[in-house]
Amino acid sequence: MGKNREELKAEVEQVLNVVRGSLAMHGGNVELIDADPETGKVQVRFQGACVGCPMSEMTFKAGIEETLLEMLPDVKEVEQVA
Repeated sequence: MGKNREELKAEVEQVLNVVRGSLAMHGGNVELIDADPETGKVQVRFQGACVGCPMSEMTFKAGIEETLLEMLPDVKEVEQVA
């Protein structure tokens, strides 16, 4: 049997905590909105200085999305929400 929502969210939070260190150095953060174990879809939202930052798309793609997909096989898709 696969993971439930809370287990997947806990795993995603652990990975996001690694990324949060670099975001915090620039006054930003990322919030986990949801993680669906059925679809493997994770939703995150930038906070602080990340909101509206011209580098946020690159940070999302190369930092958050790539790291989650690489480290967590249950994650199939990462979506940035407003």
